[in-house]
Amino acid sequence: MQTKRWCLQVHRSEGEKTRKRLLEEGLLDRLCRIRPEGDFLFIPVVRNIEGAVCHECTCAPEKKELPRFEQVGGIAIMQEDDLSGAAAILASKKTYHTVLFAESAVEGPFRTKKFKVLTGRDTTATEYIEYGHHFSIDLAHAYFSARLSGERQRILSLMQKGERVTDMFAGVGPFAITLAEKASVVYAGDINPEAVILMVRNITRNHLTNVVPILSDAINLPDIIPHPADRVIMNLPLHSLPFLEAAFRMVRPGGIIHLYALVSHEDEYVDTLRAFRVEKVESRYVRSYSPDRFHVVYDIVRG
Repeated sequence: MQTKRWCLQVHRSEGEKTRKRLLEEGLLDRLCRIRPEGDFLFIPVVRNIEGAVCHECTCAPEKKELPRFEQVGGIAIMQEDDLSGAAAILASKKTYHTVLFAESAVEGPFRTKKFKVLTGRDTTATEYIEYGHHFSIDLAHAYFSARLSGERQRILSLMQKGERVTDMFAGVGPFAITLAEKASVVYAGDINPEAVILMVRNITRNHLTNVVPILSDAINLPDIIPHPADRVIMNLPLHSLPFLEAAFRMVRPGGIIHLYALVSHEDEYVDTLRAFRVEKVESRYVRSYSPDRFHVVYDIVRG
Protein backbone atom coordinates (compact mmCIF):
# COMPACT_ATOMS: atom_id res chain seq x y z
CA MET A 1 0.00 0.00 0.00
CA GLN A 2 1.42 3.37 -1.11
CA THR A 3 1.13 6.15 1.47
CA LYS A 4 2.85 9.35 2.60
CA ARG A 5 5.22 8.92 5.54
CA TRP A 6 7.84 10.96 7.41
CA CYS A 7 11.28 9.84 6.20
CA LEU A 8 14.94 10.69 6.67
CA GLN A 9 16.76 11.25 3.40
CA VAL A 10 20.33 9.90 3.60
CA HIS A 11 23.06 8.96 1.16
CA ARG A 12 23.21 5.23 0.39
CA SER A 13 26.61 5.01 2.11
CA GLU A 14 24.99 6.14 5.41
CA GLY A 15 21.85 4.01 5.01
CA GLU A 16 22.63 0.99 7.20
CA LYS A 17 24.20 3.03 9.99
CA THR A 18 21.18 5.34 10.05
CA ARG A 19 18.71 2.45 9.97
CA LYS A 20 20.39 0.79 12.99
CA ARG A 21 20.44 4.05 14.92
CA LEU A 22 16.75 4.69 14.28
CA LEU A 23 15.94 1.11 15.28
CA GLU A 24 17.82 1.44 18.57
CA GLU A 25 16.05 4.73 19.31
CA GLY A 26 12.62 3.26 18.52
CA LEU A 27 12.12 5.70 15.64
CA LEU A 28 12.24 3.32 12.64
CA ASP A 29 8.83 2.69 11.06
CA ARG A 30 9.08 -1.08 10.60
CA LEU A 31 5.79 -1.34 8.70
CA CYS A 32 7.20 0.59 5.73
CA ARG A 33 9.95 -0.21 3.26
CA ILE A 34 13.04 1.95 2.78
CA ARG A 35 12.69 3.66 -0.61
CA PRO A 36 15.80 4.05 -2.83
CA GLU A 37 15.98 6.95 -5.28
CA GLY A 38 19.25 7.51 -7.14
CA ASP A 39 22.10 7.92 -4.64
CA PHE A 40 19.72 8.42 -1.72
CA LEU A 41 17.50 6.37 0.58
CA PHE A 42 14.28 7.52 2.20
CA ILE A 43 14.05 5.76 5.58
CA PRO A 44 10.53 5.84 7.13
CA VAL A 45 10.27 7.04 10.75
CA VAL A 46 7.38 6.82 13.20
CA ARG A 47 6.98 10.61 13.68
CA ASN A 48 8.16 13.98 12.44
CA ILE A 49 11.73 14.32 13.73
CA GLU A 50 14.45 16.82 12.90
CA GLY A 51 15.44 16.53 9.23
CA ALA A 52 12.42 14.41 8.26
CA VAL A 53 10.62 14.97 4.96
CA CYS A 54 7.24 13.72 3.81
CA HIS A 55 7.69 11.08 1.11
CA GLU A 56 5.70 8.31 -0.52
CA CYS A 57 6.47 4.79 0.79
CA THR A 58 5.18 1.25 0.45
CA CYS A 59 3.72 0.14 3.79
CA ALA A 60 2.04 -3.00 5.04
CA PRO A 61 -1.36 -2.50 6.68
CA GLU A 62 -1.04 -2.43 10.46
CA LYS A 63 -1.97 -5.78 11.94
CA LYS A 64 -4.65 -5.76 14.59
CA GLU A 65 -3.80 -7.68 17.73
CA LEU A 66 -6.01 -10.75 18.03
CA PRO A 67 -7.76 -11.69 21.29
CA ARG A 68 -6.10 -14.43 23.36
CA PHE A 69 -6.98 -17.98 22.31
CA GLU A 70 -5.68 -21.54 22.32
CA GLN A 71 -5.36 -23.44 19.05
CA VAL A 72 -6.19 -27.14 18.76
CA GLY A 73 -6.00 -28.28 15.15
CA GLY A 74 -8.48 -26.19 13.16
CA ILE A 75 -10.24 -24.91 16.27
CA ALA A 76 -9.47 -21.70 18.16
CA ILE A 77 -10.69 -21.57 21.78
CA MET A 78 -11.28 -18.08 23.13
CA GLN A 79 -11.25 -16.96 26.76
CA GLU A 80 -14.09 -14.47 26.18
CA ASP A 81 -17.49 -14.59 24.50
CA ASP A 82 -16.47 -12.09 21.80
CA LEU A 83 -18.12 -12.43 18.38
CA SER A 84 -16.07 -9.71 16.65
CA GLY A 85 -12.83 -11.15 18.07
CA ALA A 86 -13.90 -14.61 16.93
CA ALA A 87 -14.48 -13.34 13.39
CA ALA A 88 -11.02 -11.74 13.36
CA ILE A 89 -9.39 -14.98 14.53
CA LEU A 90 -11.25 -17.08 11.94
CA ALA A 91 -10.15 -14.69 9.18
CA SER A 92 -6.52 -14.66 10.34
CA LYS A 93 -5.59 -18.13 9.12
CA LYS A 94 -7.10 -20.37 6.45
CA THR A 95 -6.61 -23.52 8.53
CA TYR A 96 -9.05 -22.34 11.25
CA HIS A 97 -12.55 -23.72 10.72
CA THR A 98 -14.23 -23.00 14.08
CA VAL A 99 -13.92 -20.56 16.97
CA LEU A 100 -15.24 -21.71 20.36
CA PHE A 101 -15.81 -20.12 23.75
CA ALA A 102 -15.38 -22.38 26.79
CA GLU A 103 -18.53 -21.84 28.86
CA SER A 104 -17.32 -23.99 31.76
CA ALA A 105 -14.16 -25.22 33.41
CA VAL A 106 -13.19 -28.89 33.26
CA GLU A 107 -15.94 -30.67 35.17
CA GLY A 108 -17.45 -34.04 35.98
CA PRO A 109 -15.89 -37.51 36.11
CA PHE A 110 -15.16 -37.41 32.36
CA ARG A 111 -13.19 -34.10 32.59
CA THR A 112 -15.07 -32.29 29.83
CA LYS A 113 -15.96 -28.66 29.14
CA LYS A 114 -19.06 -27.03 27.70
CA PHE A 115 -18.39 -24.98 24.57
CA LYS A 116 -20.28 -22.36 22.58
CA VAL A 117 -19.61 -22.07 18.85
CA LEU A 118 -18.92 -18.39 18.13
CA THR A 119 -18.27 -18.62 14.41
CA GLY A 120 -17.30 -21.05 11.68
CA ARG A 121 -18.47 -24.66 11.48
CA ASP A 122 -20.91 -25.88 14.11
CA THR A 123 -18.55 -28.50 15.57
CA THR A 124 -16.24 -29.24 18.48
CA ALA A 125 -14.35 -31.92 16.52
CA THR A 126 -11.05 -31.41 14.72
CA GLU A 127 -7.91 -33.15 13.51
CA TYR A 128 -4.62 -32.39 15.24
CA ILE A 129 -1.01 -33.24 14.36
CA GLU A 130 1.73 -33.29 17.00
CA TYR A 131 5.31 -34.27 16.07
CA GLY A 132 4.03 -36.44 13.22
CA HIS A 133 1.28 -38.14 15.26
CA HIS A 134 -2.30 -37.71 14.04
CA PHE A 135 -5.21 -37.31 16.46
CA SER A 136 -8.98 -37.13 16.09
CA ILE A 137 -10.31 -34.89 18.86
CA ASP A 138 -13.75 -33.82 20.03
CA LEU A 139 -13.35 -31.20 22.73
CA ALA A 140 -16.93 -31.51 23.99
CA HIS A 141 -16.60 -35.26 24.59
CA ALA A 142 -12.99 -35.73 25.76
CA TYR A 143 -10.46 -33.43 27.38
CA PHE A 144 -7.41 -32.46 25.33
CA SER A 145 -4.66 -29.86 25.69
CA ALA A 146 -2.00 -29.11 23.11
CA ARG A 147 -0.02 -27.22 25.76
CA LEU A 148 1.63 -30.40 27.07
CA SER A 149 3.24 -31.32 23.74
CA GLY A 150 6.65 -30.28 25.09
CA GLU A 151 6.14 -32.44 28.18
CA ARG A 152 5.31 -35.45 26.06
CA GLN A 153 8.55 -34.98 24.14
CA ARG A 154 10.52 -34.48 27.37
CA ILE A 155 9.31 -37.77 28.82
CA LEU A 156 9.95 -39.55 25.52
CA SER A 157 13.55 -38.28 25.64
CA LEU A 158 13.95 -39.69 29.18
CA MET A 159 12.77 -43.17 28.24
CA GLN A 160 14.83 -46.23 27.46
CA LYS A 161 13.81 -48.59 24.67
CA GLY A 162 11.49 -51.35 25.81
CA GLU A 163 9.94 -49.66 28.84
CA ARG A 164 6.50 -50.68 30.10
CA VAL A 165 4.34 -47.58 30.53
CA THR A 166 0.97 -47.05 32.22
CA ASP A 167 -1.03 -43.90 31.43
CA MET A 168 -3.70 -43.64 34.12
CA PHE A 169 -5.75 -40.80 32.55
CA ALA A 170 -5.03 -41.32 28.88
CA GLY A 171 -7.89 -39.36 27.26
CA VAL A 172 -7.67 -39.57 23.47
CA GLY A 173 -4.13 -40.94 23.76
CA PRO A 174 -1.58 -38.11 23.31
CA PHE A 175 0.88 -39.38 25.96
CA ALA A 176 0.28 -43.05 25.18
CA ILE A 177 0.75 -42.65 21.43
CA THR A 178 3.82 -40.43 21.80
CA LEU A 179 5.56 -42.75 24.28
CA ALA A 180 4.71 -45.87 22.24
CA GLU A 181 7.67 -44.91 20.03
CA LYS A 182 10.06 -46.31 22.68
CA ALA A 183 7.82 -48.46 24.88
CA SER A 184 7.40 -52.20 24.61
CA VAL A 185 3.80 -51.70 25.75
CA VAL A 186 1.65 -48.77 26.91
CA TYR A 187 -1.43 -49.52 29.01
CA ALA A 188 -3.73 -46.52 28.48
CA GLY A 189 -6.72 -46.23 30.79
CA ASP A 190 -9.57 -43.75 30.96
CA ILE A 191 -13.00 -43.70 32.62
CA ASN A 192 -14.61 -41.75 29.73
CA PRO A 193 -16.06 -44.06 27.03
CA GLU A 194 -16.01 -41.29 24.40
CA ALA A 195 -12.32 -40.66 25.09
CA VAL A 196 -11.51 -44.37 24.76
CA ILE A 197 -13.40 -44.57 21.45
CA LEU A 198 -11.34 -41.67 20.11
CA MET A 199 -8.15 -43.21 21.54
CA VAL A 200 -8.81 -46.49 19.70
CA ARG A 201 -9.29 -44.51 16.47
CA ASN A 202 -6.02 -42.64 17.08
CA ILE A 203 -4.10 -45.85 17.86
CA THR A 204 -5.31 -47.28 14.54
CA ARG A 205 -4.57 -44.21 12.46
CA ASN A 206 -1.01 -44.05 13.87
CA HIS A 207 -0.49 -47.75 13.01
CA LEU A 208 0.40 -48.80 16.57
CA THR A 209 0.19 -52.31 17.98
CA ASN A 210 1.74 -51.74 21.42
CA VAL A 211 -0.90 -49.46 22.99
CA VAL A 212 -3.59 -51.24 25.02
CA PRO A 213 -6.72 -49.08 25.58
CA ILE A 214 -8.58 -49.77 28.83
CA LEU A 215 -12.00 -48.39 29.81
CA SER A 216 -11.75 -48.16 33.59
CA ASP A 217 -11.62 -45.93 36.61
CA ALA A 218 -7.91 -45.40 37.30
CA ILE A 219 -8.35 -46.67 40.85
CA ASN A 220 -8.99 -50.18 39.43
CA LEU A 221 -6.01 -50.31 37.04
CA PRO A 222 -3.66 -52.14 39.48
CA ASP A 223 -6.09 -55.09 39.42
CA ILE A 224 -6.35 -55.05 35.59
CA ILE A 225 -2.80 -54.51 34.33
CA PRO A 226 -0.72 -57.69 34.64
CA HIS A 227 2.83 -56.25 34.74
CA PRO A 228 4.56 -53.60 36.89
CA ALA A 229 5.36 -50.42 34.98
CA ASP A 230 8.72 -48.78 34.46
CA ARG A 231 6.92 -45.45 34.12
CA VAL A 232 3.47 -44.16 35.12
CA ILE A 233 1.82 -41.00 33.74
CA MET A 234 -0.66 -39.19 36.03
CA ASN A 235 -2.07 -36.28 34.01
CA LEU A 236 -5.05 -35.31 36.17
CA PRO A 237 -3.87 -31.95 37.55
CA LEU A 238 -6.89 -31.10 39.72
CA HIS A 239 -7.65 -34.48 41.33
CA SER A 240 -4.58 -36.72 41.20
CA LEU A 241 -3.87 -37.24 44.91
CA PRO A 242 -6.56 -39.90 45.53
CA PHE A 243 -4.93 -42.07 42.85
CA LEU A 244 -1.36 -41.97 44.21
CA GLU A 245 -1.67 -45.27 46.05
CA ALA A 246 -2.80 -46.98 42.85
CA ALA A 247 0.14 -45.45 40.96
CA PHE A 248 2.66 -46.69 43.54
CA ARG A 249 1.10 -50.17 43.38
CA MET A 250 1.69 -50.26 39.62
CA VAL A 251 5.26 -48.92 39.34
CA ARG A 252 8.28 -51.13 40.00
CA PRO A 253 10.98 -50.16 42.55
CA GLY A 254 13.24 -47.67 40.76
CA GLY A 255 10.46 -46.84 38.31
CA ILE A 256 9.20 -43.31 37.74
CA ILE A 257 5.82 -41.63 38.26
CA HIS A 258 5.16 -38.34 36.45
CA LEU A 259 2.48 -36.57 38.48
CA TYR A 260 0.95 -33.36 37.03
CA ALA A 261 -0.65 -30.92 39.46
CA LEU A 262 -1.94 -27.36 39.79
CA VAL A 263 -0.25 -25.77 42.79
CA SER A 264 0.42 -22.43 44.43
CA HIS A 265 4.07 -23.32 45.13
CA GLU A 266 6.34 -26.08 43.77
CA ASP A 267 6.77 -27.93 47.08
CA GLU A 268 3.04 -28.15 47.74
CA TYR A 269 2.80 -31.94 47.19
CA VAL A 270 6.26 -32.94 48.44
CA ASP A 271 5.26 -33.92 51.99
CA THR A 272 2.34 -35.97 50.66
CA LEU A 273 4.63 -37.77 48.21
CA ARG A 274 7.23 -38.56 50.85
CA ALA A 275 4.59 -40.52 52.79
CA PHE A 276 5.10 -43.19 50.10
CA ARG A 277 8.24 -45.23 49.43
CA VAL A 278 10.14 -42.59 47.46
CA GLU A 279 13.81 -42.48 46.47
CA LYS A 280 13.74 -39.04 44.85
CA VAL A 281 11.26 -36.29 43.98
CA GLU A 282 11.96 -33.46 41.55
CA SER A 283 9.45 -30.77 40.61
CA ARG A 284 9.40 -28.97 37.28
CA TYR A 285 7.44 -25.87 36.21
CA VAL A 286 5.25 -26.55 33.17
CA ARG A 287 3.18 -23.36 32.65
CA SER A 288 1.19 -20.63 34.34
CA TYR A 289 -2.47 -21.49 34.96
CA SER A 290 -3.84 -18.45 36.82
CA PRO A 291 -2.38 -15.47 38.72
CA ASP A 292 -1.90 -17.57 41.88
CA ARG A 293 -1.58 -21.12 40.52
CA PHE A 294 0.69 -22.89 38.08
CA HIS A 295 1.09 -26.27 36.48
CA VAL A 296 3.98 -28.45 37.68
CA VAL A 297 5.10 -32.02 37.15
CA TYR A 298 6.64 -34.09 39.94
CA ASP A 299 9.09 -36.71 38.67
CA ILE A 300 9.01 -39.34 41.42
CA VAL A 301 11.44 -42.25 41.63
CA ARG A 302 9.94 -45.08 43.66
CA GLY A 303 12.15 -46.51 46.42
